Amino acid sequence: MQVLVTGGGGFVGSHLVRALLARGHQVRVLARSPKSVEILRDQSFETVLGDLKDRDSLNAAVQGCERVFHCAADYRLWSLNYRELYENNVDGTENLLKACKEQGVQDVVYTSSVAAVGIPKNGKPGTETTPVTLDDMIGHYKRSKFLAQQVAQDFARHYPVYLVNPSTPIGSHDWKPTATGKIIVDFLNGKMPAFVDTGLNLVAVEDVVEGHLLAPEKGQPGRLYILGNENLTLEQILQKLAALTQKKAPKVKLPYGFVYGLAWAENLVTGGLLKREPFIPLEGVKMARKRMWFSNERAVQELGFQTTSVDQALQRAIDWYRGNGYTRQ
Repeated sequence: MQVLVTGGGGFVGSHLVRALLARGHQVRVLARSPKSVEILRDQSFETVLGDLKDRDSLNAAVQGCERVFHCAADYRLWSLNYRELYENNVDGTENLLKACKEQGVQDVVYTSSVAAVGIPKNGKPGTETTPVTLDDMIGHYKRSKFLAQQVAQDFARHYPVYLVNPSTPIGSHDWKPTATGKIIVDFLNGKMPAFVDTGLNLVAVEDVVEGHLLAPEKGQPGRLYILGNENLTLEQILQKLAALTQKKAPKVKLPYGFVYGLAWAENLVTGGLLKREPFIPLEGVKMARKRMWFSNERAVQELGFQTTSVDQALQRAIDWYRGNGYTRQ
C-alpha cells in the first residue's frame, strides 16, 4: 500500500514510518525540509517537501496514496504568534483532509491527543465520552487540537477519517525531545531537584503506533480512541526512573501556588519583555494542576489495542538518550 505520513520526522511519526516500512508498505513522508526527517536517515522512504498551509503541495503529496496518516502537529506551550498554532493545527488539518478527499485517498488516520479529551472533576480517568467544551481547554495548543479534532470529526460524517488520541508516549528516538522526554533527560542529568503534584498516562510509543494501524482496520470513522496505558503521578514516574538508573529521585514536592507564581513572573519577563520562550511555560503549569489520567478501555475492546511494559519503554528511552549524547554520563 502507498501511504503518506505527515509529521514523519516527529517522535510518534518516525516510529510509525519504521513500522509501515517493516510491513512492506511504500511510504512517503511530508516534510518542510530534509533536516526535519534526519531521524529516519537509516530508512528507505520518499520525502516530499510541503507545508500544511500550502494546498498545492498537499495535493501533490497525497496523489496516488491509498492511506494518509496525519501525525503532524504544532506542539508549543508558548509562541510569539499564537495564531500559528491554529493555522498549522486547525487550518492545516482541514487543508490536508480536503486534499485527500479531492485526490481520492481511501481513508485518513488523524492523530489527535488526550489534550482534546475531557478530564472528570471527580478524579476518575477521562474517557472519549467525558463531557468537554472548548472553554475547558487550557491554552492555545489544547484549544487548537480540540478544534482540529472537531474538523476531523466533521469530515468523518461523509469521508472515512479515523481518530486516535495518544496519551503520553515514551521510548527511543524522542530526539527533540518532547516534554516527557525532557523530564527523562533532566532526571538523567541531575536537573530535577523537585517536582509538582501532577499525573500523566504513560504508554510505549510502539503501542501508540499499533493503535494507529488498528484504527482503520477495526475502528469506526469519527469515533475517538484513547491510546494510553498506565496512570502515574509524576512522583511515581520519577521513582521508576530512579529504580531503572540507580539514581536518587527528588523528594521535594513544590506547592502548586509557588510554581504558578514563579512561572507567571518568569513568563512576564522572558516571554513578555524579552520575547523569548520561557523556561517554565505558564500554560504547562496550568495544565499540571489536573492529573492527565485516562482509560483505554474503548480502544482495547473495539480495536484490540494491547499495551506493553511502561518500565521497559522508559528503559529504552534512557538507553537511547545515553547512547546519543543527551546525558553527561
